[in-house]
Amino acid sequence: MRRTGTTRRGALTATGALALGAVLTGCGGDDEPAGGGRPAHSGARAASAKTEKTLREKAVRDGALLLARYDLVAEAHPATAAGLGPLRAAVAEHGKALAPPRAKDEPKKGAPKADAPSAPPGPVSADPEAAVRELAVAERRRADAHTEALLSAGPELARLLASVAAAAAAHAYLLTELAEETAV
Repeated sequence: MRRTGTTRRGALTATGALALGAVLTGCGGDDEPAGGGRPAHSGARAASAKTEKTLREKAVRDGALLLARYDLVAEAHPATAAGLGPLRAAVAEHGKALAPPRAKDEPKKGAPKADAPSAPPGPVSADPEAAVRELAVAERRRADAHTEALLSAGPELARLLASVAAAAAAHAYLLTELAEETAV
């Protein structure tokens, strides 16, 4: 004869089903308005968006300064211009990729103000080898700055910063090689 009533197996199954239902109910609805009609995490998102914009603007300013330095070195040492050209073009493309996205209602106004260097990059060494080595140091600093910025960047910007940091490290290596070739 079969036993009627609650068994241990039935009780555990029911308890597990209730617990699973509670967990699944608690996991949903993070973006639903809470009390005041605003999403619960909108303050964190706004802070994150501001941080991302600040990181992007700084990266663009630093890139603009580096572009100005590339131009000064190429102008002061025309023999290096052919080797610097592709690297300079890549730095310019990085600046475009890192530029903060424009708001849909923001009018187009030519070049964004973040593209203009805030301070001149300084004098260029009279020795072509030393000037190219200085560029390599600037690229290493740029790679380090982007790597450090990864800690406070969101996932999408972090991937972009990591790519640009890797490119800057490769530029530093290539500039070091170009400096050795220039010395010969």
